[in-house]
Amino acid sequence: MLIETLIKLFKRDLERLKTEICLYKNESNLWVTPKDISNSAGNLCLHLVGNLNHFIGATIGNTGYVRQRDLEFSLKDVPREALLQQVDAVIIIIENTLKTLTATDLQKEYKRRVNEDTMTTEYFLVHLTMHLAYHLGQINYHRRLIE
Repeated sequence: MLIETLIKLFKRDLERLKTEICLYKNESNLWVTPKDISNSAGNLCLHLVGNLNHFIGATIGNTGYVRQRDLEFSLKDVPREALLQQVDAVIIIIENTLKTLTATDLQKEYKRRVNEDTMTTEYFLVHLTMHLAYHLGQINYHRRLIE
């Protein structure tokens, strides 16, 4: 079933995110933005956690999470351990939320914005896995570029 696959993919890539964050030899390099690179690895990590907490936790799972998207890109020097704890917490939220979904839930309409085309919840969850993988690749590249 798609739910089990999505849980496995989210967990796999979020564990890889934690690995990438831990591979930075110098913790301060998580926040470095060299010329022509807009976002640091630390900010991309915060963005992924905020994105998943919002779209899966709050919107689907009714966790009450309130997203502060601007802070995902403006906060700096969050300790590595705090980033890792946030990733661990979102893994639990994703698993707990997705386990409650039925095949009917996956086919329900999911609409993020007023002027946006509608999509199914299933489509949007697959989109979120791709969004995670995209930024995970950026973090990997950032780490190799910086260190």
